[in-house]
Amino acid sequence: MVNRMLPSREEMLRRLAEARPWDIVVIGGGATGLGTAVDAAARGYGTLLLEGADFAKGTSSRSTKLIHGGVRYLQQGNVSLVLEALRERGLLMENAPHLARHLSFVVPLYDWWEGPFYGIGLKLYDLLAGKLGLGPSKHLTREETLQRIPTLQPNGLRGGIMYFDGQFDDARFAVNLARTLSDLGGTPINYMSVTGLLKSNGLVDGVIAKDLENGTEYKIPARSVVNATGIFTDDMIRMDDPGNGGLITLSQGVHIVLDRSFLPGKSAIMVPHTDDGRVLFAIPWQGRTLVGTTDTPVKEASLEPRPLPGEIEFLLTHAARYLTRDPERADVLSVFAGIRPLVKSGNGGDTSSLSRDHTLVVSGSGLVTITAGKWTIYRKMGEDAVDAAAAVAGLESRPSPTRNLGIHGSPGGKPISSLWSAYGSDSVELERIVKEDPSGGDLLHPDLPYRVASVIWAVRGEWARTVEDVLARRTRALLLDAKASLEIAPKVAEIMAKEMDRDRSWQRQQVGAFTALAEGYLPG
Repeated sequence: MVNRMLPSREEMLRRLAEARPWDIVVIGGGATGLGTAVDAAARGYGTLLLEGADFAKGTSSRSTKLIHGGVRYLQQGNVSLVLEALRERGLLMENAPHLARHLSFVVPLYDWWEGPFYGIGLKLYDLLAGKLGLGPSKHLTREETLQRIPTLQPNGLRGGIMYFDGQFDDARFAVNLARTLSDLGGTPINYMSVTGLLKSNGLVDGVIAKDLENGTEYKIPARSVVNATGIFTDDMIRMDDPGNGGLITLSQGVHIVLDRSFLPGKSAIMVPHTDDGRVLFAIPWQGRTLVGTTDTPVKEASLEPRPLPGEIEFLLTHAARYLTRDPERADVLSVFAGIRPLVKSGNGGDTSSLSRDHTLVVSGSGLVTITAGKWTIYRKMGEDAVDAAAAVAGLESRPSPTRNLGIHGSPGGKPISSLWSAYGSDSVELERIVKEDPSGGDLLHPDLPYRVASVIWAVRGEWARTVEDVLARRTRALLLDAKASLEIAPKVAEIMAKEMDRDRSWQRQQVGAFTALAEGYLPG
């Protein structure tokens, strides 16, 4: 893959002034939109991606951080969904080795029947993964189980089953997808809100977009337009057809973040069935313990959803059932919520029973909508969407090359600095920053792993525009420790202001906005 010089946001805005129509305009900069745009650009189509906030601002930065086939979908009998996800899991991990890794999971067994029941299911999981499997599942004795999970509740424990799935950093993966799109000659622009669709003879042939930074409006011609707006899918559908009833229903998932001492080993816990029918995970992640998730129907889409009453308690209660040390609200370092777009069912059932499979729809006007799904299958969703968009536009048919397309930063056998390993091949750029000014190696906060150079690189190399962009997604400080992230916000604003030539008024505004946001991540 060609690694091009990073264009500035200003340079990309100048491209919008050109009169030529884009082959494909993708609306939405989450997992689905980024996957679609990367696939389109990889085929050589002129590709523009427009995101109304920041890349992965919504649901795509609020997942359980897993790349998985979906063990529980086997219980639902959805073998085809599991098979597709396992195949895509393997491809994702091969294409982004700097962003994804293997993780062992232990299913604790407390009843005699659980061993055969879950053991058979996980052997089927191994079989479906085939050559892209991450390792065989196996039964563990009681002693082996406690050796892997020393903080697991021992009373009544009979043993465990260990299996393997993948883990990643969702927001950093999204940022690297945006960089991949740029490397391929595509144009990703954040803080560019699509406010309308252009039509000729009833057919969509472009979009109207507004730059949220300066208020400039653009009319952008396109041969095809893809709606990949996640939880805002129906808003875009109704922009195309005001009478349309919509495709999706919404479900909220909440995660809590605890200190690593609650789960000090290298393995995660998977509880197959909770009171609301979902799987519960307790996972080691970024030096913390991540516990989630809930499944609560909600009526309204929001970029910043908040935990509903009882959701935090639900997670604390279930975690206490399986851990020797009962976590309390005061132990929660951060809490974050995300909203899932799920395809509506005809029976009005609970959201935990709705399919996580993706849906593709082409409207009478030619608007292509791709929705639902999950991070693991983002690549396949993008491939399907581009196939449809190319057909709608009458573009030259070209096969997708993304099955074996390395994601930006993939080291390709080159050595990577251990200090900056999450940046892959970009680690040389961060080392250069520190070499130019040794203060770039200074920690931002003693309780967080991030350094000054990460902030500088977020602006120079990753299109970060706000303090939130840096602390919520370019780093994961807000999720790892909301209080600590509040303490370093003024420092981050100062570093960014120097890089972006902003004044003290901008710094104060940014710190104020981030403070208001971060307070919602404190457990209260």
